[in-house]
Amino acid sequence: MKKVITLSTFLFLASFFASASDGLIKYESQYAVKETADRFENILKSKGLTLFARVNHQKNAQDVNLDLRATEVIIFGNPKVGTPLMQCTQDVAIDLPQKVMVSEDENKKVWLTYNNPNYLMQRHDIQGCDEVISKISDVLTKLSNAAVAM
Repeated sequence: MKKVITLSTFLFLASFFASASDGLIKYESQYAVKETADRFENILKSKGLTLFARVNHQKNAQDVNLDLRATEVIIFGNPKVGTPLMQCTQDVAIDLPQKVMVSEDENKKVWLTYNNPNYLMQRHDIQGCDEVISKISDVLTKLSNAAVAM
């Protein structure tokens, strides 16, 4: 059976991989920043992950009379997954717990963004933890897809 990739699918995949090349993975959301962040938070809690903090950078900027487009960071994790990664290379702790940023760009598009686990693997020269990195990648992909799904 021959598989056909439509132009729109190709362009989506090309833009996705292009945005992942800088160490970040981005998903466009059709929801507002707060709603996307709320959806992500609710999904991660329903999956038994720990929410450590949620930072509203826009509100913090407003509190000191500065302007910033809507930007929130959700800090979360699971010690059962993060600890084995730190056991491979303790320096990765600087990038843990996991974080996602939900923000609005200058064109009013909303993005859910996180560090590519493969980038972290390279950054910290993590050896022998391919299974853990794969698990983290899968979880982040599933959480992100669910948060931005229509």
